Amino acid sequence: MVKISVILPVFNNEMYIKQAVESVLAQTFTDFELIIVNDGSTDSTQDIINSFTDDRIIIITQDNQGPGAARNNALEIAEGDYIMYLDSDDWFCPDALEVAYAEITRFDADLTFFKMINYDGVKYYENDWFEMKTFDSSFEDRAFSPKETPGSIFDLSVGVCQKIYNKKFLKKINARFPEGIFFEDMPFFYYVYLKAERISIIKRHLYVRRKHTQSITNVVDEKFFDTVPAGQELLRIFIENGWYDAYKFDLLAYKINGPRFALRDMPPECRPHMFDLIKSDYESIKRTQYYEDFLTQLGPVKKKFFLDVLKSDDYEEFSRKAR
Repeated sequence: MVKISVILPVFNNEMYIKQAVESVLAQTFTDFELIIVNDGSTDSTQDIINSFTDDRIIIITQDNQGPGAARNNALEIAEGDYIMYLDSDDWFCPDALEVAYAEITRFDADLTFFKMINYDGVKYYENDWFEMKTFDSSFEDRAFSPKETPGSIFDLSVGVCQKIYNKKFLKKINARFPEGIFFEDMPFFYYVYLKAERISIIKRHLYVRRKHTQSITNVVDEKFFDTVPAGQELLRIFIENGWYDAYKFDLLAYKINGPRFALRDMPPECRPHMFDLIKSDYESIKRTQYYEDFLTQLGPVKKKFFLDVLKSDDYEEFSRKAR
C-alpha cells in the first residue's frame, strides 16, 4: 500500500506531459504511485511516458474514452489511501503532496481543497475562482461540513485537480465521473462535496494550471456542447440525492448559465447545433414536474433565455428574439 495515488490522464499532449510527470517524481513526499492513463494518444505521448523508469509509475494504455473514463479506470486500480489528480499540461508545486497529505490526515477529512495558480507561458497570475475566496478565515484550521456553505456552493471551483480525496470515502459513495463527455468534473465535484462530512482547506498554491490555446476551457468550441449533458447529469444528481429543494434557486441558474454562455461565445457555425441541444434539453424539462420551478425560480434574464429557446424552432428564430 502507498499513501497517495496520483492519477494523470493524457491524450495527445507530447508538449507538456514530461513536465507533468517530472513534477510528481520530484515531490518532497515520496510514498506515492503515479497512474498515467494514455487515453488513445496518436502522437509521441506513449514514447515519452515509456522513457520514465521509476517503479512508482503505473501505465494504463487504452483506446480513447475521454477523461472521465480514464480517471474511473485509474481509480479502480489505485492502491493509495488518498487520491490526487493531475492534468497532463499542468504540474504540482514541489511540496504539493506533502502539504496536502498532512492537511487531509490532520483533520481526517473526506476531501481537502488547496489553491491553484495560473501560468500563461510568460507569467503566473491568480484569479478568485482558484483562490478559494468563498472560504473566509473562519474555515481555516478546522474541518467543516457542506451544510455550513449552503448559499455559496456554486461559487466553488469544480476542478478535480484542486483537491486531495480520501479513497475510502470515494469508494463508500461510489464516486464516478460521467463518461463520454467533457466537463465531467462538474457533476463529480458536487456529488462528492455534498456527500462529504468533513472538508478542509489549505490557503496555499500547490498546483500550477497552464493556460494555452489547446486548454479544454480556453477555447469555446465543440467541446462546449457537453455543457448540456453535464448539466443534465448535475440536475439528476441533485434530484436523486434529495438536494434539489434546498439548492434549486442557485442550481437552476447554474444549469442555465453554462450552455447559455457557451451558445453566446462559440463560433457562429457551432451555434445552431448548440441551440438544438439546449432546446431538446428544455423540451424534456417541460415534460417534468420541475418545469414550473424554471418559470418561478429563474431571474428575468435566464427565464427569458429559457422561454425564448422553447418558443423558437431553430437558432435563426431564437437569434431574432434575443436581439
